[in-house]
Amino acid sequence: MATMAIGSERSGRMTSEQRMVIFASSLGTVFEWYDFYIYGTLAAVLAGKFFSGVAPTAAFIFTLLAFAAGFAVRPFGALFFGRLGDLIGRKYTFLVTMTLMGFGTFLIGLLPTYATWGIAAPILLIVLRLFQGLALGGEYGGAATYVAEHAPPGKRGFYTSWIQTTATLGLFMALLLILGIRSAMGETDFLEWGWRIPFLLSAMLLGVSIWIRLRLAESPLFAKMKAEGSQSKAPLTEAFGTWSNAKIAILALLGATAGEAVVWYGGQFYALFFLTQTIKVPAVPAQIMIAIALLLATPGFIFFGWLSDRIGRKPIMMAGFLLAVVTYFPIFQGITHFANPALEKALNASPVTVVADPATCAFQLKLTGTESYTGPCDVAKSTLVARSVNYANEVAAPGSPVTVKVGEQVLTAGTPTFLKDLNDAITKHGYPASANPAEINYVMTTLLLFILVVYVTMVYGPIAAWLVELFPTRIRYTGMSLPYHIGNGWFGGFLPATVFAIVAATGNIYSGLWYPIVVAAMSFVIALLFLPETKDRDITRI
Repeated sequence: MATMAIGSERSGRMTSEQRMVIFASSLGTVFEWYDFYIYGTLAAVLAGKFFSGVAPTAAFIFTLLAFAAGFAVRPFGALFFGRLGDLIGRKYTFLVTMTLMGFGTFLIGLLPTYATWGIAAPILLIVLRLFQGLALGGEYGGAATYVAEHAPPGKRGFYTSWIQTTATLGLFMALLLILGIRSAMGETDFLEWGWRIPFLLSAMLLGVSIWIRLRLAESPLFAKMKAEGSQSKAPLTEAFGTWSNAKIAILALLGATAGEAVVWYGGQFYALFFLTQTIKVPAVPAQIMIAIALLLATPGFIFFGWLSDRIGRKPIMMAGFLLAVVTYFPIFQGITHFANPALEKALNASPVTVVADPATCAFQLKLTGTESYTGPCDVAKSTLVARSVNYANEVAAPGSPVTVKVGEQVLTAGTPTFLKDLNDAITKHGYPASANPAEINYVMTTLLLFILVVYVTMVYGPIAAWLVELFPTRIRYTGMSLPYHIGNGWFGGFLPATVFAIVAATGNIYSGLWYPIVVAAMSFVIALLFLPETKDRDITRI
């Protein structure tokens, strides 16, 4: 095993053992991402099952936050399992993380809903999500490190790029399976109990993954280091208690993983939320278009990983950041144009303005389920958000009544018929309750989604090799895992809830895009100024 990389370097060909390493590591990670993303894909369904005791808008926000809870603890999983990986080995650590992930997913499929167990149901759901997040925090660093330490020099970008396909393939698998089950059993049965099936199937996937990974040997670099007794005795202290290493972790976070995360989640998960929740495309066609875009763009991970071995990791990732910064607004506006032209027409033809004293308007996304937002301003804004109507805020004099201008029509909030009048006015001015499937330009919408995923492949394809090469072998698992999972767990994992909150607070369906744009711009600048190119580094250094 220790001579495997050398032999392949001389021959120029990938050995059967290396192919097995990549296949086993990638397949197991695909299954873990599948486990994690079936929750996100079914967020709207789970909102009704586990958060039915609160208002619909709050329920969806809570579901997104429960989704984000799994991401919130990923850095802690990275610390715990990264330390284990540098102490006892890569292979056994990611066997443990995979088992935890699969078991947590299976239990979600068995969990009683709010209607049966009350408040205990959402609490247990979030607890299981936390276990999933801890497990995922240890998985990626182990898989990427394991593959990179088997790769010959000059091919680490290509080898690790197969790991990079796993998150997208896991999401694709989740979408495909959910679509198949949903179509086969019908919407009624699926919403009643069929949503549990994707979670329960994780038990089978877990068994397959464990069987495959048990056939692997330890990383040759770690095995050599362990035989020499030169592995770190305190990986956390060495990785983050020493400024030279801690500085690398900080720069890797701010200059690489944070930007990569928002482009990844912006181009895949938020794109799906935008389609279904903001511009009201029905779930099935939205998921089909996302699945096609993922399928067509996924080879980009391999291509950009391969290309990074030739021209470097840094220029490809920086190009991905810059493209996202420059084009996110026109792309998402284009998605509205092609997926819901009636909504675009209404937004342009009938602008809406809420005229109110700001002191009378609450920040409505600070919802706990017990808070009541019944003021005229709050009722007006929540109604507009629910209908995906852009609105401008205009300051009124203190004590003035709250009014809503829909085109040339002016409505006074707080009257007995206000809600009916407002909904009637919105409908009258052309705002659709949902996208008309007959008016969706599926080809152009899918093309724009494909472009978003291409950006994902640019920033995600080379990043595993870049992170591996930034840290020495003795602390590699720990060192790369923490910035990766802070970036993806916090900057990326909180993107759906953050963007949703910004949109609802500002009243503009595109305003949430400023979050990924600003973060990607930050990473572009920091990477340009402070992060080195690493493609030619020797990673055998201890």
